[in-house]
Amino acid sequence: MTTGLRLAAPLAFTLAVPVAAAAQGAAGRTAPPRPEGPCDIYAAAGAPCVAAHSSTRALLAGYVGPLYQVMRQSDGRTLDIGVVQPTASPVPDAGGYADAAAQDRFCAGTYCWITVLYDQSGKQNHLRQAPRGAFVGAAMGGFNTLPIADLAPVTLMGRKVYGIFIAPGMGLRWNDPRGTAVDDQAEGQYWVISGHHYNSGCCFDYGNAETDSRDDGDGTMETTYFGNAILWYTGAGPGPWVMTDQENNLVGCVTASPTDKRCPDLPTVTWRFVTATADGEPHHWRTLAGDAQRGELQVMFDGPRIRNDRSSYDPMRKQGAIVLGNGGDNNNYSQGTFYEGAMTAPGTFPNVETYRKIQANIVAARYDVPRLRIAPASAVTAPPGLQTFSPGSTQNTTLTFTNTTDAPATNVKLSLAAPVGWSVAAGAADRFASVAPGASVTATFRVTSGPAAFNGDLVGNASWTGAGRAQSEVTAQKVRNVGPVKLNEFRVDASRNTTDSFIELFNAGDAPVDISGWSLTQHQTMLPVFSSVQIPAGTRLAPRAFYLLGLATSGLAVPAKKGDATISDRPTAGLAAGDAIQIGTGAAAETRRIASLGTAAGLPPNPQERGRSYTPGGPTTLWQPLPEGPVITIPAGSTNVPVASVAGFQVGQKLAIGYGATYPVVGRPVERYEVVTVTAVGKPGTQAWLSMDAKRGDTNIKVSSVANISVGDRIRLDIDSEGHGIEWVTVTRVGTASVRSTIPGPLRADEDPGTGLDLAEPLKYDHASNMPFSARGTGISFTPATAFLHSSNEPVLPLGTGITLDQPLAADHPIDEVVRAERVTTAGYQGARQPDQWFGGPALSPSAGNMVLRDAAGNVVESLNYGALVEPWAGEGYQGTSGAGYQSGCSAGSPGTPPARPGFGPAVNPPPPPTGAPAASRPVTPPTATAPNS
Repeated sequence: MTTGLRLAAPLAFTLAVPVAAAAQGAAGRTAPPRPEGPCDIYAAAGAPCVAAHSSTRALLAGYVGPLYQVMRQSDGRTLDIGVVQPTASPVPDAGGYADAAAQDRFCAGTYCWITVLYDQSGKQNHLRQAPRGAFVGAAMGGFNTLPIADLAPVTLMGRKVYGIFIAPGMGLRWNDPRGTAVDDQAEGQYWVISGHHYNSGCCFDYGNAETDSRDDGDGTMETTYFGNAILWYTGAGPGPWVMTDQENNLVGCVTASPTDKRCPDLPTVTWRFVTATADGEPHHWRTLAGDAQRGELQVMFDGPRIRNDRSSYDPMRKQGAIVLGNGGDNNNYSQGTFYEGAMTAPGTFPNVETYRKIQANIVAARYDVPRLRIAPASAVTAPPGLQTFSPGSTQNTTLTFTNTTDAPATNVKLSLAAPVGWSVAAGAADRFASVAPGASVTATFRVTSGPAAFNGDLVGNASWTGAGRAQSEVTAQKVRNVGPVKLNEFRVDASRNTTDSFIELFNAGDAPVDISGWSLTQHQTMLPVFSSVQIPAGTRLAPRAFYLLGLATSGLAVPAKKGDATISDRPTAGLAAGDAIQIGTGAAAETRRIASLGTAAGLPPNPQERGRSYTPGGPTTLWQPLPEGPVITIPAGSTNVPVASVAGFQVGQKLAIGYGATYPVVGRPVERYEVVTVTAVGKPGTQAWLSMDAKRGDTNIKVSSVANISVGDRIRLDIDSEGHGIEWVTVTRVGTASVRSTIPGPLRADEDPGTGLDLAEPLKYDHASNMPFSARGTGISFTPATAFLHSSNEPVLPLGTGITLDQPLAADHPIDEVVRAERVTTAGYQGARQPDQWFGGPALSPSAGNMVLRDAAGNVVESLNYGALVEPWAGEGYQGTSGAGYQSGCSAGSPGTPPARPGFGPAVNPPPPPTGAPAASRPVTPPTATAPNS
């Protein structure tokens, strides 16, 4: 097991030679040998795997390494989930399946994410959190969000295992591959997926994609695809269909005309578990598909490449990266569930007989529905999620047992355990004499929650007799026991004044609630959690009453220390020298006057702000050098960082680097946030590609862009179709970029190769046209040196010159502390009613964000994603999306354009507050311009 907040380093592991029967039981029984896997079959056919990924089983009989890694939310620790090894007793077991029980123990009572899907081929092509590309994700720095670990339970080899449940916005990827096919090299690919989890978004893929997470033109990727998207090729019926993603085309067939994209022979898939393949070679590609539980594979298409006047798909120009759950350009609007998949070595095109054997192997592994499932009695079929109670409430909860074996299950007993202080009463039937193979039985339990707030698990247990022995299985479902206080409404005006914002709590109950010490965290998409709003002691919220949190005039962009005479604030219109401002609230508040007014921190601009200059450019991130890898690290002691943009940074001004208070694990501080002074502003990182083939011995390369490339830069050039190696080159002269299409071949009359980049040494290898590269640029230099390690996609914020105060601060103040100026009416919340509490930030995003309300003990009371799946666990891991009926989760759309005024005024016939209730508890009319909680 590895621990820590960072992803564990790639492991070096070996493939064991299968040994039949080394272990013996007490009665002299011998353990059966590990079962053969699909990569054993590929290898026997001369097409060894160069990437092999599965969360359910080993794909080679001799694989002994981990399958995947999970990280739990409660403390940030990680655990590698391995393969169960053969045993002789008490019952002979060949093993080979994932140790899901270890995950269940590790993740009990909290959420876990899948952080690494290990490559079993030995090539180290492990899949990790997908970095941003042409499309950005909602996680910090634009990464895609990580899959939640327990949303796709199934059975395999008669044991519970977990698939990888992808909701829109999630994705895994590896852009620095070893040994995968590139250019027009032949390759084979297969995967096993859920046939009942899909949508029409782009693109639920697995396989060969671009190494820079961008659309590099037709033919630059070749993956399996599953879904019912209709923007490109479409099959018969409503879908979903098995197709391939060849970039700028989801291809199900090839027709006589490239504009005719109807595939009448491509059938709609209805199987619960699907096996599908995508194989390509020069001038030819083929897809097969079948029911992963029974039968043979069917030919979906077998024929030539797409024909068009550009020959843009023949030859192919694959780049070899590996993607799971999203498109080559990181388009992440798709959903699906993945169980296993693999890619073969360059130059191999597995024949149909090989796939007949692989399909037989998959069928023999016996994928089936989860044997045990907990759900609210009213729930439709859906993945495990979250059941919410209020203190002392009672709900009917069902526990369903499905016999996934070939023999009857007798003496079946179902039971349900609840947290301490809760009670469970069984219904009329929780014991069943016999359950036939493939049949299901359900017991209903009345669950009454305890009096206190709680986040934890309901645990279901099934015991039975089958195959002559006693058996049992356990499953869990997350539960919350929360009071009547809700995240009722919030407001952000995207069209006029983004700072005119509030968040409103509402007590929907019939009794007052003490909300003292409760906290609210909220953050914009792509940014970490920097701070939380704490509700003061002594605050009680009357029944049917509202508690209004209003965004202050301004707030601290970085922490301010005792003795500071200058503070960095977010942009605020209307301030002037001589104004009195208040820093902080309550007993911690200090009042100062503005001695001089400089520029505000470079945060996203507010269209209303015309009277106060701010540092343009907004927040940027540390450079992410694709295809060099998903991240680079900048060690402690550095005085320069590569960045995605240098807009808004000026010599002599301050900048902030790093995470905020509690990322990535909520509630666990991460001290990696620091402020430095800029000493030099250089060039940002840049992404480009070779515009012409580069040959061994060349001292000049032609490139698509020379922007931000400098003499002395070192650039990595990647492998080509002949298998030549990666090399680093040093630039000695910067010329001009090529002006041409991305299609290889002779120059046309309207194309210009440019003068390119001169290199210090001749190339050692050939490198293919269209292969991406990046240059880090000269970045931003500063003083003092960094105190902490930093990595790609961490925030970097220009802080401007700030506000100079008439006298230094007498106390420390945290990031996002309230900064208020009474006379300013052009920034911050502007409603007619005074808020019950001001907060200094961060400002709400007008596009997408997340907010979580916790009680004084840290239990989640209410959570909300809006605009995107910013925090998957806060939306129960999944949200309302098209396809297969998964329509759950707590989410809201992006805020719309509000009316001219929010209409926030006295309530109509408000009930009087209870005796002794503070004035702040009086009900108010909810604003009309909100994105309500679903």
